[in-house]
Amino acid sequence: MQSSSPTFDVIILGAGASGLMCAATAAQRGRRVLVLEKANKVGKKILMSGGGRCNFTNYQVEPDNFLSANPHFCKAALKRYTQWDFIGMVERHGIEYEERKHSQLFCRHSARDILDMLLDECHQAGVEIRTHCEVTEVQALDTHHPRYRLLGRQGQQPLRLDCQSLVVATGALSIPTLGGSGIGYDIATQFGLPLVPRRAGLVPFMFSDTMKSVCERLSGLALEVSVECNGQSFTENMLFTHRGISGPAMLQISSYWHPGDTLTIDLLPGVDTFNWLREARQQQGKQLLKTLLAQRLGRALVAELLQLWWPDAPARPLADYSDKQLQGVAAQLQGWALKPSATEGYRTAEVTLGGVATEAISSKTMEARDCPGLYFIGEVLDVSGHLGGFNFQWAWSSGYSAGLAV
Repeated sequence: MQSSSPTFDVIILGAGASGLMCAATAAQRGRRVLVLEKANKVGKKILMSGGGRCNFTNYQVEPDNFLSANPHFCKAALKRYTQWDFIGMVERHGIEYEERKHSQLFCRHSARDILDMLLDECHQAGVEIRTHCEVTEVQALDTHHPRYRLLGRQGQQPLRLDCQSLVVATGALSIPTLGGSGIGYDIATQFGLPLVPRRAGLVPFMFSDTMKSVCERLSGLALEVSVECNGQSFTENMLFTHRGISGPAMLQISSYWHPGDTLTIDLLPGVDTFNWLREARQQQGKQLLKTLLAQRLGRALVAELLQLWWPDAPARPLADYSDKQLQGVAAQLQGWALKPSATEGYRTAEVTLGGVATEAISSKTMEARDCPGLYFIGEVLDVSGHLGGFNFQWAWSSGYSAGLAV
């Protein structure tokens, strides 16, 4: 019996990075593809990423750049569609890009170049994209020959659509203003797929103790540090904000931090601090400790550290410090222990850690093992990348893998 609902080979929920990649790949194979986007525009997160320049991938992509309860899961997709494959598409479209620190690749002009490229690929292949679409219910119509029915609204109009393959590319809970939501988790739960607990990742820290006022006074100051937590460490910039600490180093380590954990910060990474202090004492014994430290750390930060650690130091020349005392100073500078009260949460988080458990998903096709025709790609899965283009690469790789299979 013929269904009264319009039928597509593939319906993709979410017109972000992974959804558009999957749509173009599937349509190029001759599939009839529809993409449904809840927001008023497509690709909002692409447009705001990388300060509007889109850090679209990285020259050095390794499985170690990703967090997941199953660290091996990401390997197949990353191998099937590599950073070089995406760079090739960028070059075919004549998009100018540049390499920045840590092998990160950014658009030279605008993130819109990447979005336009994906939309062009979709358009050329005949993908249909609709915005203002809210799916409220998903029904499995036939378990032997996978078919799904979607019910919801497009603007004020009711929506009722059927498809053979349903791809969930709905993003996650981070930065809700850009259109991500929890619906992907609801669909996973409805079909019996387990979830790994979710929390905000790549997110700034906040303080509620005396550090809060220290951070407020230093707001806007940035310096390179090494930060360590739970066996992971990163050497990058730290930025003081009026709420706490941010910057690439803190965003990176936030993915490994849990409430109650302590961060250990080395304010002078790569410096043998004790030797430096001892040599300065030999050569300029009359110099004050604060004058020496200000050469590397700046006066404002040193003034705060004096208050915290060495309130009697302002009047003491270096010559008055014993080796043991200088070792103590070095230890504090290289092991500043800070205990954040919380992170800023999903409001400013760049990713959501956790998500649909990968044990329930095929690493080759992104299809749910026990639900033929149901696929999950991108951030909704329990795969999160480090800062530096890795989350986009996961979107491209997982979207492509599903696009070959739907």
